[in-house]
Amino acid sequence: MAEAITGPAWDLSDEYDSVDDPRVQQDLAELDDLLSRVETLNEALTGDDGLAAAQQIAKLGEQCGRLLANVATFAHCLLSVDAQHEGAQKLSGSLQAVRKRYGDLFEPLSQFVDDADDEVIAAYLADPEVAPSAFIVEHGRKRRHENLSLSEESLVNGLSQDGVHAWGTLYDQLAGSLECQVTVGNEQSTMGIAEASGLLGSDSDSQRQAAWSAINTAWEGHEESCAAALNAIAGWRLEMCRQRSREQNVHYLDAPVHMNRISRRTLDTLLEVAGETRPLAQRAARLQGRAYGKAGFGPWDLRAPAPTLGDGDGSAIEFEEAVEIIASAYGEVDPSMAEFVRMMVEKRWIEGTTGPRKAPGAYCTGFSKSRNPRVYMTYTGGQSDVITLAHELGHALHSWVMRDLPDSQRSYGMSLAETASTFGETLVRDALLDRATSRQQRLDILWEEMSAFTAFLLNIPTRYEFERKFYDARVERPLRPQELKDMMSEAWTAWYGDALSEPDPLFWASKLHFYISGLSFYNFPYLFGYLFSLGVYAHREEFGNDFYQRYVALLRDTGRMTAEDLAQGHLGVALDEPVFWQNTIASIGERVDAFEALLDEIES
Repeated sequence: MAEAITGPAWDLSDEYDSVDDPRVQQDLAELDDLLSRVETLNEALTGDDGLAAAQQIAKLGEQCGRLLANVATFAHCLLSVDAQHEGAQKLSGSLQAVRKRYGDLFEPLSQFVDDADDEVIAAYLADPEVAPSAFIVEHGRKRRHENLSLSEESLVNGLSQDGVHAWGTLYDQLAGSLECQVTVGNEQSTMGIAEASGLLGSDSDSQRQAAWSAINTAWEGHEESCAAALNAIAGWRLEMCRQRSREQNVHYLDAPVHMNRISRRTLDTLLEVAGETRPLAQRAARLQGRAYGKAGFGPWDLRAPAPTLGDGDGSAIEFEEAVEIIASAYGEVDPSMAEFVRMMVEKRWIEGTTGPRKAPGAYCTGFSKSRNPRVYMTYTGGQSDVITLAHELGHALHSWVMRDLPDSQRSYGMSLAETASTFGETLVRDALLDRATSRQQRLDILWEEMSAFTAFLLNIPTRYEFERKFYDARVERPLRPQELKDMMSEAWTAWYGDALSEPDPLFWASKLHFYISGLSFYNFPYLFGYLFSLGVYAHREEFGNDFYQRYVALLRDTGRMTAEDLAQGHLGVALDEPVFWQNTIASIGERVDAFEALLDEIES
């Protein structure tokens, strides 16, 4: 029996050896001391020395944020590898009160910066150590008309813990404890929702449909609870919009577009172009159904793997070989990108092992004190694992090229967060396609591309359309479960058309993203990031030898520019006009053509 393929374990010891490492408590003690100093300085904010106090609090804020994030990242990394790590669970739990204290203590500074007149802000930013935060300050002040009084903001923050956030927690707890009955083979098996969701990636049609049906049956039994949670979360946000509309009207989309540093016009243009080009995405979805011999995919097929042809080398790819594939592809852009990939491996900053207690999924994180990145995934040797590794290394590269910037310039909106990751993924996918020696390998790669294309151009807009219509209706009253089902089905049909055999009416209940209490409209940034990254990729030939320098400059500016200014300054394109988005989607059309040609070849 062949030995199972796995990736390496990461090394966290350059940060902390364990939860008992004295450095953990030293950092928390230093954080406590700094927060006490902030507490004292807050008393001076409203006095004659308010400006000097604000500048000092801002400087302490970067130190506090760095210490808190460093310990939190360490606990999260440990829990990702071992979800039952008792020490990490305790450490993570102890940080909840620290985060609450941190948020309360820095709210007065936020109020000061938002409420001060332009002359005071100019003086505030005149301090060389505070000056780098200019973009964050000015961007935040665009929404200062929404601010409540300090006492009201404190009340909102306190009530939200057992208000809007409690509903999100309830949903998480329900999702974590919910069980369903799934037919596996010839037997009925009881399993959690997460385990059943894993079966949606099965290569068996009947298994996928059985899992989807079982999941929906389980959620249907709790549709009243889900509807109550969804209505409460949306109702809370709508009421907050009403309360914050004392100076001018606040729309429910104002917060998500501001957080993503884009304009409403850009968002509207993006969705308009997606709507105009949905026939291309529907064509890709129909081709995927054709590959399985179906007239249309069912909602249970959206995570299906490529069909098995049995005509070529399906052997797994060793981790070391995957690294070289990625390094070689990255190196075609610039040798330093290949060096970065190899450095990540040499320093053991990648976690790729398999284990029974590992959390699913993949992510990139980083330690705020050292500014060293870490990549997390489970590597088992599939081509999709290679692409996932390339994706996460793109995130790591993004943070790496920004490591010398001030903390206030290193945080970017979700709309730009996928720029380097999708770019790296596309590089490696093209490299894998070039080295493919069988139709199966080509199918696997092009299948991944079509799955991404349809997910971003059909599934994400479906979620966005549902959420918008739900919020519009929720202004009048809470919606009943059947109304939510009907609204969800209409959104599926509007975007997928006949490419899908039937809608998924309970998607509003089963999709976690709708219940994230701290974020609304956790959908359109995915579409934006996917297309923006592919648009950057399409400029490689245009910029020639200057591309890498332009690319790094673009990445470094993601934390200190709006998306529109970034695109105009580095690519010379306007994101609030349709041309950029249309050209990007047109470039994907060539890949859809290649997928269809491959199916023709397979079927001939």
